[in-house]
Amino acid sequence: MAATDFKDYYSILEISKTASPEEIKQAFRKLARKFHPDVNPGNKQAEARFKEINEAYEVLSDPDKRKKYDQYGQYWKQVGEGMPGAGPGVDMGGFDFSQYGSFNDFLNELFGGAGQRGGRQNYSSRTSTSRPGSGFGGFNDFGFQDSGTATTQDTEGLITLTFAEAFAGVQKRFSLGNETIDVRIPSGAKAGTRLRVRGKGQVNPMTQQRGDLYLKVELQPHSFFQIEGDNLVCEVPITPDEATLGASIDVPTPDGSVNVKLPAGVRSGQSLRLRGKGWPLAKGGRGDQLVKVAIAPPKDLSPQEREYYEKIRAIRTYNPRSHLEQFKL
Repeated sequence: MAATDFKDYYSILEISKTASPEEIKQAFRKLARKFHPDVNPGNKQAEARFKEINEAYEVLSDPDKRKKYDQYGQYWKQVGEGMPGAGPGVDMGGFDFSQYGSFNDFLNELFGGAGQRGGRQNYSSRTSTSRPGSGFGGFNDFGFQDSGTATTQDTEGLITLTFAEAFAGVQKRFSLGNETIDVRIPSGAKAGTRLRVRGKGQVNPMTQQRGDLYLKVELQPHSFFQIEGDNLVCEVPITPDEATLGASIDVPTPDGSVNVKLPAGVRSGQSLRLRGKGWPLAKGGRGDQLVKVAIAPPKDLSPQEREYYEKIRAIRTYNPRSHLEQFKL
């Protein structure tokens, strides 16, 4: 800090110049709680005030720095240049800082209230963060995961659903610490969908208010359906004669089996659209179901089937590769 930028640290902490170390600490705690950014989100003036409070406390809680500050006023820092400051283990204002790696670590205990360093909440200038393992208990079959650096207020977890549960919607019950909560999953949830449960996150140590719980949806693979956008996609095998002559086949849908007409000459890989049979939409209604056909030749032929296939081959006039006869690189 330059001499022209001198700040009256006693005035900043609202204490007298004869304040004891304990009075300095109490004043800092009171003002830090009042002006902490978590209590004043988006308030630039409060943020600047909080920084000044931190700066004042760092100086006045250090006996050596305070002595220089009292003696030299605005030039205290220049006088101290090149001189060793208080090292680890020095008593600073009646409080031993040697157990902390930095001043922020002290703030962690001040606002987090944790008794052990390993469980201490880690605070930044704006938002509180939690180290891995410092969140709530497990989510049972919901695969809860602490986000590692998630904000203190909000908690994230994973919830795995079957296709049927995600399609129709479901209510799940699980334990969050000592609390049992019910979560209603709306119909149409997809993989990656984030569900917000208000007021079920972690506790803000400054305001004692709880944040929100965010559940990210994972879907178990389905043996028949896949989701593409708002559509359901499935693959249905058909026989060569059905592809050639056309046919009427039954196709499973989420609402039950429906009859689908195959046009004559349908190609393998071609998709048929069943409107309104797809995935539920957030705005209401349904997407479509796309039925992809795959021609599946029989592996085992009866003698009669083989005989007729051979007759068809002998009299067949259609050559699907005729366009390749004149092909050249």
